[in-house]
Amino acid sequence: MSHATSHDPDAATGPARPGAIYTCPMHPEVRQTGPGTCPKCGMALEPLVTTADQAPNPEIADFSRRLIVATILTLPLFVMEMGSHLSGLRIPLPHSWSGWAQLALGTPVVLWSGWPFVARGWTSVRTWRLNMFTLIALGTLVAWSFSTLSVIAPDLIPEAFKDGHGQPPLYFEAAAVIITLVLLGQVLELRARERTSGAIRALLDLAPKRALRVRPDGTDEEISVDHIVVGDRLRVRPGEKVPVDGVLIEGRASLDESLVTGESMPVTKQIGDPVIAGALNATGGFVMEARKVGADTLLHQIAVLVAKAQRSRAPIQRLADRVAAWFVPTVVLAAVAAFVAWAIWGPEPRLAYALVAAVSVLIIACPCALGLATPISIMVGVGRGAQGGVLIRDAEALEQFGKVDTLVVDKTGTLTEGRPALTAIRPAPGWSGDDLVRLAASVERASEHPLARAVVQAAEARDLVLSAVSDFDSPVGRGVMGVVDGRRVLIGSAGFLGDQGVDASPLSAEAGTLRQDGATAIYVAVDGDLAGVLAIADPVKSTSRAAIAALHLDGVRIVMLTGDNATTARAVAARLDIDEVEADVSPADKAAVVERLRAEGRIVAMAGDGVNDAPALAAADVGIAMGAGADVAIESAGVTLLSGDLNGVVRARRLSKATIRNIRQNLLFAFGYNALGVPLAAGVLYPTFGILLSPMIAALAMSLSSVSVITNALRLKGVRL
Repeated sequence: MSHATSHDPDAATGPARPGAIYTCPMHPEVRQTGPGTCPKCGMALEPLVTTADQAPNPEIADFSRRLIVATILTLPLFVMEMGSHLSGLRIPLPHSWSGWAQLALGTPVVLWSGWPFVARGWTSVRTWRLNMFTLIALGTLVAWSFSTLSVIAPDLIPEAFKDGHGQPPLYFEAAAVIITLVLLGQVLELRARERTSGAIRALLDLAPKRALRVRPDGTDEEISVDHIVVGDRLRVRPGEKVPVDGVLIEGRASLDESLVTGESMPVTKQIGDPVIAGALNATGGFVMEARKVGADTLLHQIAVLVAKAQRSRAPIQRLADRVAAWFVPTVVLAAVAAFVAWAIWGPEPRLAYALVAAVSVLIIACPCALGLATPISIMVGVGRGAQGGVLIRDAEALEQFGKVDTLVVDKTGTLTEGRPALTAIRPAPGWSGDDLVRLAASVERASEHPLARAVVQAAEARDLVLSAVSDFDSPVGRGVMGVVDGRRVLIGSAGFLGDQGVDASPLSAEAGTLRQDGATAIYVAVDGDLAGVLAIADPVKSTSRAAIAALHLDGVRIVMLTGDNATTARAVAARLDIDEVEADVSPADKAAVVERLRAEGRIVAMAGDGVNDAPALAAADVGIAMGAGADVAIESAGVTLLSGDLNGVVRARRLSKATIRNIRQNLLFAFGYNALGVPLAAGVLYPTFGILLSPMIAALAMSLSSVSVITNALRLKGVRL
């Protein structure tokens, strides 16, 4: 990692956070403490991590002042030199005074308003890292120096430069207009770049600045969020936002987490459920316990991750980097060649025409649009993803995602809810569903098995009153038994009931049907008689089917990996129209499956929980961590989907394709602009059409090219995910 150690003496200074790290938007490897300019390209450094209270970039104010002064001085200069040619305007000055007046007006524009460009240009030459400021400084200083010499010592100017009246031409207005237009382009560019961090600020602004802390005596006090410590109890009223990450300990509420996760449906939270800072409490007041505060909250982790991703380099940028390495020296050679060609074959005054052509080539060929083409799109695209619950860890993952043709998904928690639930009740004749569930739940309440919890939760959802259980027993891996209200209840497999003398065959057909639907069937017997069969399954997420259909339309093949048995896995796959199924797979085997698919030439993305599936995530071309809430492992994969369902994969692919398409448009524009602009500036149209590009027009075109690239990138903020 290289470090910028020198500061531009005239660079804008302003309020900066103590110890804040700054980096270059075009060269993220350049970092230093505090603001300054990049030693490689001369651009102003920006804060590495955006904060909600971050002050505006001080360089915007500085360049705006320089632009105002340049405009005020350039307007009379332009009228003085060009007014009579354009509209008959002229400032009545004696001919002998005109040159001195232009010198007085043009010098402050070049040497004060344009000083940042001169200083950065000199730094680029001194360090031999030629860049856009090299060309701007060279072009304007050549024009200003020649004109100054023409006014102060006209006798030193060769006759080949002088017109038919023996007067050397003056280019003060060209140099001043170039500086003014480049300043205008820089101000527009800086303001546009300021908007690229808007997505991070919007996320950070989600967290409220104040919170209600519950005192030990039960009363409330309003405090700053900065004063919250882990373990504090906080009250969140309806219509308020969750101040920090934590867990709900009193009450029940419906939270709108859409601005964090991208999911539009409110989420019901009960005691023990996690809550995320920034989520809006739609209904129901509650009390939460603070678990993560300050830099540890999910919102802050997202901001750090997004900032890191925005500074990363995409593989597609390598082409621009290779071109930029030889671009500026080539332009200087092209300017020299244009000067020589005009000096030899141009009309009189030949050297005056040669000077104009050389300066025009230097100015129009500034590679700022080329350098910005990729980073600006990455910054906006990554920020837009964060707003939609799609966190991109680096630009390579963003670029690669759009090329994925095979998606490997873990079943539990990705396609399904990850929480077993009672999905069907088949009571035997003479039994009601509620009676069956009440007795089963009364026994299962004493068990810690996930299937037992599903039965108990179903009873609670039906508001059934459970009874105490006695003589409880739970033979390992077989079932449970106990006495409820004086009745002996058995719950388990057909074999378990058979060992206890109960025949389960009357409902075996029902149980088989339930298994084919992907459920686990458990029998219930009461006092030695078969009472019914319960189906417990991990429900498929309501969003999975539509997401898989959308991915199929996009040409993505879906492979499901699961540790479940083949019958259940095939049932889920058939319901969701999944292309391939790999059942009874261990975490280590998942990585082997991913490697096999890649060996077949496929570009593979693996979606899992980001922790248990770490080997497979690492093996894939793109690892996708699925998860919602403060426990999401956002560092475990190239892409993290806060929503925790496959709709996030659809959104991430759309974002990837839109961003790469935008980068290609920018690169095409930047390459095309320079390929067309340099020959025009050199005068290729003059022999046929008599057209020679003015350095002022070249400066306008150069500034507009950068603004156009940034404007195109900002369109990504409106892309629909």
